Amino acid sequence: MQRVLIVVLLGFIFCLSAAYTYRKSGSLISFYGGNPLSRKGRIIRAGVALIVGVICANMRHTSAMVALHLIFLFLIQDLAAGLLRLLFRRGKERHYYQLLHKVYHCGLVPVAVFLVFMIYGFVNMGHVQEKDYTVSTVKEIGDYHIAFVSDIHYGTIQSRDVVREAFDEIQSKKPDILILGGDIVEENTSKESMEEIFAMAGKVKTTYGTYFVYGNHDKQPYTENPDYTGEELAKAIEKNGIRILQDSYVEINGELILAGRDDAGWSNTSGRKTTEELLQKFSEREREEKYILVVDHQPVEAEDNAEAGVDLELSGHTHAGQIWPVGHFTEMAGQLNYGMYQRGKCKVIVSSGVAGWGYALRTQGDCEYMLINLKKQ
Repeated sequence: MQRVLIVVLLGFIFCLSAAYTYRKSGSLISFYGGNPLSRKGRIIRAGVALIVGVICANMRHTSAMVALHLIFLFLIQDLAAGLLRLLFRRGKERHYYQLLHKVYHCGLVPVAVFLVFMIYGFVNMGHVQEKDYTVSTVKEIGDYHIAFVSDIHYGTIQSRDVVREAFDEIQSKKPDILILGGDIVEENTSKESMEEIFAMAGKVKTTYGTYFVYGNHDKQPYTENPDYTGEELAKAIEKNGIRILQDSYVEINGELILAGRDDAGWSNTSGRKTTEELLQKFSEREREEKYILVVDHQPVEAEDNAEAGVDLELSGHTHAGQIWPVGHFTEMAGQLNYGMYQRGKCKVIVSSGVAGWGYALRTQGDCEYMLINLKKQ
């Protein structure tokens, strides 16, 4: 069923992008003196439309995002032009209207905006920022400085030097706990790169340890030819002194419960434990006294976490949209996308991640690692 939905979606993208390209190319050919209705004009338009449609349907490649951004900008220009026609329908003979008419039909405005947008997206991907949060609680706990790193997708689109520099910066902050929040590696990560990133993370010195939860990509489930097995992945993680929290937890100083959930999978169908099942050992009184921090790669089930007594959930996965305006659509759909949220008595912080996925550009949000200062109110 999942594959059928993907095929239908890609087919829709192909048809829509090809149809719009065919229509728009006719307008551009006409403006620059050609005949879009001639046999040659139709062949050129059909060829360009076919190429653009194929590019847009190849959603795993950066070229698809590039083409879709350009189409989207042309669509915005069309909408703006339609609005201006309504507003100035009585002034079509005036000089400014004729000038705007030429600017619209030449197609240079969306191309110029597109170039600026792309340059920003490529440059933005290469910068990892520090994002700080302070979380206060009435519970009797000490101060904890927690570093959270997710969605590195190592060995793919993010520079190794940029990732190494991010870990060096984290080390300089002397965190009490380092949490790797999933998708540290992915389908396009080689075995050598997988071992390299966990060796890099394992070198960060912490007071109470480094912990890892699985994301939806770490075990390379979306490829028929994985570069490493699940056993090799777990071995590389644990070899570097990193503890895997997969539907399990640790207690720190008798006052902090750090629980890591198995990844939710596609549409939350992994069959993992519920938060209640994960914390069933702890009585209601213990949950009221101890601070409960749950790490879940995907920002889901926050309401269930709140009912189970969870104080804070840390997640990644969304990349804050990465490609504008995806993040806005996620928010409008009622899903957690980026930043801090409150669900009942549970705070949820969603990171945009150290890198992006699939595309070497980020036109929405920033690449980041998080530092959470947890303290008594």
